[in-house]
Amino acid sequence: MQGGVRKRGDNWYYYFEAGKVDGKRKKIERKGGKTKKEAQAALRKALDEFEKTGSSTQESKMSVSDYFDMWFDKYVLINCKYNTQQYYRQSIDKHIKPSLGVYQIKQVKPAILQDFLNKKFLEGYSKSSLKNFLGILSKAFQMAVYPYELIKQNPVQYIHLPKFDKPKNDDELKLIAKDDFEKIVKRFPEGSSFYIPLMIGYHTGMRAAEVCGLTWDCVDLDKGVVSVEKILINKGKSFEFGTPKTASSVRDIIIGGSLITILNVWKKKQEENKKEYGSFYKESNFVCTKENGETVTMNSLKYLSKVVNYELKINFNFHSLRHTHATMLIESGANIKDVQMRLGHSKLSTTMDTYAHVTKSMQSNTIALFEEFLKK
Repeated sequence: MQGGVRKRGDNWYYYFEAGKVDGKRKKIERKGGKTKKEAQAALRKALDEFEKTGSSTQESKMSVSDYFDMWFDKYVLINCKYNTQQYYRQSIDKHIKPSLGVYQIKQVKPAILQDFLNKKFLEGYSKSSLKNFLGILSKAFQMAVYPYELIKQNPVQYIHLPKFDKPKNDDELKLIAKDDFEKIVKRFPEGSSFYIPLMIGYHTGMRAAEVCGLTWDCVDLDKGVVSVEKILINKGKSFEFGTPKTASSVRDIIIGGSLITILNVWKKKQEENKKEYGSFYKESNFVCTKENGETVTMNSLKYLSKVVNYELKINFNFHSLRHTHATMLIESGANIKDVQMRLGHSKLSTTMDTYAHVTKSMQSNTIALFEEFLKK
């Protein structure tokens, strides 16, 4: 492959022919420097790079701040779910741009990114938060390499998460003991706005947005099946339906007689409330509603968590019910694959990693079963 250099105005440019597009030769021409010698050197470098990679990337002077805004508009808004968009926007505006925004994207080296993660670690951010920061950086910078061709390589590939010595334990998962759950139900008994969400979460392990978005057409009380098909999402001052977290989050959950009875009683009570409130009843098909038919939202559940934490002194958030449900199943001998499907985890490894402390506690039972087998 050959090329050449030529002077245009006060600068020298290099050029060479690339592959054919629609039967026509494509010519690449870029600024090579102030002198002919600089342009010839730039030509040799560009030809060498093109022979190796099939492209000649001229690294951009775009700022990290401007690039992440562009990436958010061109990729995140188009490909990610609303809640993910909101989380990415918050992470970019509150963390990435304040720390890295002033750099040109081509100036960002692995050491700069490693320092960013290390500082977040020292500031006390959780392992989960740091993983999310790393994931955003990795995806954005990889796309800066291709398809945007703003930089030559992804600097994120050379950095790593700081080491977290503290293992995940019951406290971090906020497991709810049976007697503590009974205290919570006593505080929010049958008839309370929070009774039904608590029972669904405890008996199914569904996420808060899944519980709030549950409608009666997705509940088959005769067959004992709850179908998770949608979630409730908060868009500013309004709520609307969205799709579940992942494809595997769309699932059917088998429920037992206890929850079936609770839901049957509640469904009849909703009908009574409609008649009692008349035109003042907020008509909907939601399962989780207040006495007047108003929908129980994730904001409502945040209030529930505050009361349980500060009034009952129980370490709780609604997600605790999901962890508690899964832990009870595993400790009772449920198949880990069934637990994965019930929770809607996309990978079995996610279930195994999250509940590793439970499987470890079962090791003594496992060896006991083996010893019992040997005696037969």
